[in-house]
Amino acid sequence: MRLGALELPKTAALAPMAGVADRAFREICREMGACYVVGEMASSKGMLHQNSRTKELLMAGERERPCAVQLFGDDPAAMARAVAIAEEYLPDAIDINMGCPAPKVAGGGSGCSLMKNPRLAGEIIRAARAATRLPVTVKIRTGQDAQNRNAVEIALIAEENGADAVTVHGRTRSQMYAPPVDYETVAAVKRAVSIPVIGNGDVACIESAERMYETGCDLVMVGRGAQGSPWVFRELDSWFRRGKRLPPPEPEERIGVMLRQIALSVKYKGEYIAMKEARKHVAWYFHGFAGAAEYRRRAGALSRYVELERLAGEIGGIYSR
Repeated sequence: MRLGALELPKTAALAPMAGVADRAFREICREMGACYVVGEMASSKGMLHQNSRTKELLMAGERERPCAVQLFGDDPAAMARAVAIAEEYLPDAIDINMGCPAPKVAGGGSGCSLMKNPRLAGEIIRAARAATRLPVTVKIRTGQDAQNRNAVEIALIAEENGADAVTVHGRTRSQMYAPPVDYETVAAVKRAVSIPVIGNGDVACIESAERMYETGCDLVMVGRGAQGSPWVFRELDSWFRRGKRLPPPEPEERIGVMLRQIALSVKYKGEYIAMKEARKHVAWYFHGFAGAAEYRRRAGALSRYVELERLAGEIGGIYSR
């Protein structure tokens, strides 16, 4: 898939997930084979203050490229200024969030609420496009609810206003993350526009990725399917490049990847913040292990990296007997 000067293989990209897709996780996913990653969304208005949180959200390291920063907001002028600020962190692309269903985002007129205001959506995309030479992409949903699906209309507006690609999460705002995924709307968007279309929604394995590719989309994007299992990108890369299925990782490797991710998080954020945020990641990594419920309970109290090492050692000891 062509995205500006980027040439992305038809494998799988990492979706932007608030509170999940931080720098450490993005680096691990790239290492595991994600062809492209998108960071956590940042408020276009909040970015004007350029505090430490802004820097954390926008920082793009060399080990995660190609990567995009994602911005949200409901004001074209603020979006243009935010794009200029984001450029200082040297991302490879700018993604505009018009798909977040969370009340704190959509309730303020941003995110998926912009799909209810096509004129404003177009103005925001046009302002972002005028503010940068980087590729500009837009992430949307199928619509507000089953009776109000307008993804095709918004995708056409995105194309008309200079977007280089559009990502479609195959659910409505009212669905949040509940099934089913609307593959037909993703296909309809692909038929309607000439820019690349990225399909998103319940992609977590070879079969679900192939089902999404049946829509005709140019690339698939993995979100929750990568939580605690970033090797899904390695599996998809192997399948779509070479037609080879890889065996699932052994417990030792799963534990090792988890430790490296959390160690990176500690390096970038400091132990206090990193270990609080690590609790959910560790719980995801423990899924499927014998005694997982108890390990997840203990993970909820982690505060130091050495505690995680001890817990990981216990699990590793069980599987090495």
